[in-house]
Amino acid sequence: METIKELFVQDYFILFLVIAVGIAIGKIKIKGINFDISAVIFVAIFCGYLYDIYDIEFELSPVVQNIGLVLFIYTIGIQAGPSFFNAFKDQGSKLITLAVITVTSGALVAIGISFLYEVDINMMTGLLTGALTSTPGLAAAIQSSGSPLASIGYGIAYPFGVLGVILFVKLSPKLFGISIAEEEKKYKQSLISAILPVKNENFIISNKNVDGKTIKELNIRFMTKANISRIMRSNQETIAPSSDVVLHLGDVVKAVGTVEALNRIEVLLGDPTNIKIPRSGSFEVKWYVVSKKGVVNKTIAELNLMENYNATITRIRRSSVDLVPRPSTRIRYGDKLLVSCSKGNVPAITQLFGNSLKRIGETSFLPVALGIVLGIMLGSFAIPLGSFSFKLGLTGGVLMAALFLSWKGKTGPVIWNLSGPANQVLRQLGLLLFLTPVGIKAGGSLMQAIDEHGLILFVYGAAITLVPMLITVLVGRFVLKLNLLSILGAITGGMTSTPGLSASDSMTDSNAPQIAYATVYPFALVLIIIVTELMVLL
Repeated sequence: METIKELFVQDYFILFLVIAVGIAIGKIKIKGINFDISAVIFVAIFCGYLYDIYDIEFELSPVVQNIGLVLFIYTIGIQAGPSFFNAFKDQGSKLITLAVITVTSGALVAIGISFLYEVDINMMTGLLTGALTSTPGLAAAIQSSGSPLASIGYGIAYPFGVLGVILFVKLSPKLFGISIAEEEKKYKQSLISAILPVKNENFIISNKNVDGKTIKELNIRFMTKANISRIMRSNQETIAPSSDVVLHLGDVVKAVGTVEALNRIEVLLGDPTNIKIPRSGSFEVKWYVVSKKGVVNKTIAELNLMENYNATITRIRRSSVDLVPRPSTRIRYGDKLLVSCSKGNVPAITQLFGNSLKRIGETSFLPVALGIVLGIMLGSFAIPLGSFSFKLGLTGGVLMAALFLSWKGKTGPVIWNLSGPANQVLRQLGLLLFLTPVGIKAGGSLMQAIDEHGLILFVYGAAITLVPMLITVLVGRFVLKLNLLSILGAITGGMTSTPGLSASDSMTDSNAPQIAYATVYPFALVLIIIVTELMVLL
């Protein structure tokens, strides 16, 4: 018995016990809903509550919490970086506006409740992050405030934050009298994706002005923004599209590009045709994965593939999205490239890009450590703002460094990006190391907080969940004139609610919610962290 008691005051035993029990409980589904890894904080709070009522002195080392914090925030930034910056450029200023409305209106509701009913701002910050189901926001709030009230508020608001978003998404069509079928129809007719789809089509050369000219002379890629992947002569011979290949009337070419680019190919070369171009033994078209550091951050023009390897990149697949390769496109670590080249150059192309899935899966901790060091240094610098100065702090500094480094991709020999599996493992480890100590610490103050404020805290949390979603739908629908499916996707992204996205996806066959969610989520993730840190300053 004494041995068991000793175990329950050993920090490493309690750390992993809480993690194991939390993960196990998080996997339990009720009506298709589960808390996943977030259940760890509820187990930790309960554990801290037990220590409090039995008057047992126990606290996990703050070093564990801080290590978890920096790992979690850094991997979030690395994951969100490219999408975060692309969101401003590619999609949707309207969708980004909805994310701002969702987060800021939630913060304003929380601040208003704090002032009207004299609730501690740290408690309201926790309620906000729980209502928006944002664990990164909670991490920022705890690190900035050092108060256990943020953890308690998160634990109180989180359950309805999950359920409330699902219910709101499901009930919205009836609540606002909107037909999902009509919205699907309108979406398919009018929505233009920020990333245009890539197609391929065959064309027969019928333009007399093209006859007898080389691909280089015609400057096809520059003139049309499309790529030629193979050519078939009138005698049925199939050849690779090198720069010195002379085109003749009757030749059939396969072009790859956007609809607009293929339209320009038609004007330049000739009419589309159903004639198939068979594969030839003289050249090969295959996918290569970029695993060599030497080509990362170089543009396609710098690689000079046509001159050096008689090859051309016809498609780039990045984060499961197909992109049109342009001379100015920079190669990223982990990109998948569809390359058409002569068969003799396949080994050279393989050596150039690496094409090693094993290497992509390997992870060096050096870039992670360097990135976190840079983030900590950045967060410690005081930024002068008039009569006072402002520091990004540990959370803000690490996050900003990760966002920039992820966008940068590579500095010298250092690759900043992490593979998906490696990022997921480090992010989950960091989250578990962070949630456990803060939950145990919060559990000791749980009853005191409820005794002081009462069960009304649950009502406050529900208000912070529902009011922002209602405002976002009204603005999105009647001011920005957006499709309801896109609005619901933006709401789930703004609330960082994956269960909410699943609920909206089940209502439609279109990908409108997914596109909106993917656009909004990285931006909302960062915005919630910034807003919570500003709230703590109040």
